[in-house]
Amino acid sequence: MAELSLTLKPPFYRLNKVKALEFERLTAVNTQVANNLLLVDKKERKKLTSSAFHHVEIGSAWINQTICNTNARTGVRYFKRMWLETNNQNFEISKQGSFYTVAFNLLRGRKGRIPLDVHASSHTEILEKIIDGSAKLGSLKLCKSKKGIWYALISVSMEVPGAGEVKGWIGVDRGQNNIAVAALPKGFGKFWKGGLLKQLRRQFGRTRRKLQKAKQLKEVKRLEQRERRIMTHINHVISKELVQFAKDFGMGLRFEDLSGCRQTMKQTKKTKSDAANNLDSWAFYQLELFSRYKAIKAGVPVESVPASYTSKSDHRNGVLGVRNGDWFKGFDGYRCNADWNASQNIGQWIGFSCSLDLQKAVSAMDAVDAEGGVNDSPLTSEASKQVDLSPA
Repeated sequence: MAELSLTLKPPFYRLNKVKALEFERLTAVNTQVANNLLLVDKKERKKLTSSAFHHVEIGSAWINQTICNTNARTGVRYFKRMWLETNNQNFEISKQGSFYTVAFNLLRGRKGRIPLDVHASSHTEILEKIIDGSAKLGSLKLCKSKKGIWYALISVSMEVPGAGEVKGWIGVDRGQNNIAVAALPKGFGKFWKGGLLKQLRRQFGRTRRKLQKAKQLKEVKRLEQRERRIMTHINHVISKELVQFAKDFGMGLRFEDLSGCRQTMKQTKKTKSDAANNLDSWAFYQLELFSRYKAIKAGVPVESVPASYTSKSDHRNGVLGVRNGDWFKGFDGYRCNADWNASQNIGQWIGFSCSLDLQKAVSAMDAVDAEGGVNDSPLTSEASKQVDLSPA
């Protein structure tokens, strides 16, 4: 069994104006409490409890959570807004007729029940598990969108069946021209093109530069947030399709480990100034993160493998070739799509553990058999001592 943690974001159903104004007012009170806490010495602040704020009308459980959240944000000088939040002991989820409701005592000594507007395709199943006890509640946070809609952010943790046996592994190569390429072993690949997204990034970049020259900093920030939301939505869509693709063929997903790539990948000033090609602005890790939690829910195993030479090695034999733009060329003249070739290498990675001589056409992947290799440790295994790569 594997543990899955999710955050549900259902809006309140037909929240009347009186309750919406009350939420707004109490959020302002809670923000003031957080800012008052920042004026207290850090050592003394950690000793405070809700009893120090008995004059505040917000319930003690909400105040205690505000104190914890304030202590956790060590580098903050001022809170523009601190949303109301409480732990699982101060609210409950139930079903009243055809509506799911959340009950909590926001004010001291007063408890109310408010219906939630639930999306049937995403929330109903999980809310049913909460009610029957198969899922555990975490925290509840009340927040408002820029459109004025109030949401209940409910964190949930539950156990799901672990990943079973798979027929093989689908390699996932991430990039800029193609956001993701997933290839079946020795089979076809599925491409998610990035051309329109690059065009969109350039458009946002041009607009931001014009606004910065005009000193419209608030509008610049608004555009940045909008661009971030678009990228998050696209990563959600791609990750969902990736997991479904693997589930349809009964296979697992393998990603290349890109940790530290911003420090290792070189960029020219011209590339860095181009919003579409700047590697620092692409959310590679977010795509993997979304795919992982969706895969846990679907029972699809996910692995990470080293990224070294996956784009430069021939997927047929592991011999180093030449990559030129979108194409890969092997030493014997074989040509194929470079991203598809990389995804094939990622999918069939067995963990070679040998020294790699770049001056010779050495088959790195075939140098060690599947039993001798170790996943994620290409240079540290004992198998490297058993392989002779000296010329015959």
